[in-house]
Order: sequence, then structure tokens, then C-alpha cells
Amino acid sequence: MSLKMGLLGRKVGMTQMFWDDGTALGCTVLELGPCVVTDVRSKEKHGYSAIALGLGAKPDRLLNRPEQGQLKAIQTKAGEGSKVESLPRTVKEVRLSDADAAKYAVGSVLGAKDVFKAGDVVDITATSKGKGYQGVMKLHHMAGFRSTHGVHEFYRHGGSIGCRLTPGRVHKGKRMSGRMGNKTCTTSNLVIVKVLEEENVVIVKGSVPGAANGLVVVKGSAKNVVRQAVKVPVKETESKNPMKASKKGAPAKKK
Repeated sequence: MSLKMGLLGRKVGMTQMFWDDGTALGCTVLELGPCVVTDVRSKEKHGYSAIALGLGAKPDRLLNRPEQGQLKAIQTKAGEGSKVESLPRTVKEVRLSDADAAKYAVGSVLGAKDVFKAGDVVDITATSKGKGYQGVMKLHHMAGFRSTHGVHEFYRHGGSIGCRLTPGRVHKGKRMSGRMGNKTCTTSNLVIVKVLEEENVVIVKGSVPGAANGLVVVKGSAKNVVRQAVKVPVKETESKNPMKASKKGAPAKKK
């Protein structure tokens, strides 16, 4: 689990950017924040260290009594002059170390430029697109049956699923038809190509799970890898071996 800072946002869509050498990069545009710190979890009180981030605003007319109490508690912790005027529509926790969690106060507002910069490697969590109820060929990439003489209505079936008398049941985990997609998944080690500070927009190389306008959680990479948007070519060192095939026909140097 990554104990690095993250932000909530939404997926805007995909585009492409051109590197300095003309390389075209397929990128995803994410709008991150502004996120409001609604609570700070401490190890002494809660057993773990984290901060709760809120995104968006829920209209006051839609708040029930418990939610009104939550808004009042956040405003009390934030103190006078805080920018918390409404209850966030979405709240999620971001696990941090004890020292990092203590840096943030309730009521502070964080944008993309406060957390990320170009070149950072991040993990992005979102809900994948739902594909509905699908068969075994699309869901598990099974081969299906031959469309030849003598095969009747079994072209896309999954085949046998049981073992007759022994064990007399279907094994758990058997690949069968079912619901496809609509799961929380994470894409790891994506590189931030550009950060648009005024728009709170981050452009990431590669694809991100989910549909447009879907909620995303962007955090620092858990694997601590170093990646580049475009691989830098490594110059090969010249061989000093005089017996190389490339130097056989070369004239000898005069001393």
C-alpha cells in the first residue's frame, strides 16, 4: 500500500501530446481537485494515520440531519475563516505516514500543483467500465466450438462444467459467464507529462480505467519506480577490442 499523498478528481477524456522530438504520446486528461481536507486521522486516536479528502459540493437543500452535523463539525475543526461552505459530495481517505499526515489541517484546500509535478510516477484507481452480462468467449477469451457440419447451436458455449459422480459438483472458481467490468481497479506506474496549474488539470501518459467524468484517485507510485515519458536513447560505447569484426579491415594506425 502506498503511503504517498494523493488527490481525488475526475477523468475528462483522452488526447495526445507531442514530445520535443516529435514523438506522439497517448494521454489521459484528469481534473484533480480542488480537494478539501475534512478530517485528519491519527494513530493515537484511530489506530492509523490518514487524511480525509472531499471533492465537489452537495447542495444544502439536500442535506439530511446527520450530514448537517458533519458539515458543522468540519467547520468547527477548520475554525473561523475556513473555506468550507458546503459538505463535499465525495469523501475518501488517503493513507499517509504519521509525519506526512500531521502536515495537513482540516479546512485546507489542495490543488493539482500542490501535490504533483511533471515527471512524477503515480498509481490511478477508478471503477472500470461496465460491460453487462457477457459470455465465456468475451469474458474469459475461450475459443468456442467449430462452425462446421454437425455442430448445432454450440458455437459460443463454454462446454462441460462438471465431473459426473466425483466430485458431483462444480468446482469453485470455474470460468463461466457473468458480469463483466464495473470493478475497482488500479493502473500502476503512469508518468505525469504536464500539470496545468490554473485549471487543476494533470495530463498522464497512457490509459486510465473508467469512463469520462468517472471518479479517480491519484496517488504516488507504491513501487518507487523511475520512469520517463519517452525513453532516452542510450549511446553505445565504442569497443576497444582490435579483433572486432568491424575493425578487421581498418588500416593500422601509424605510431
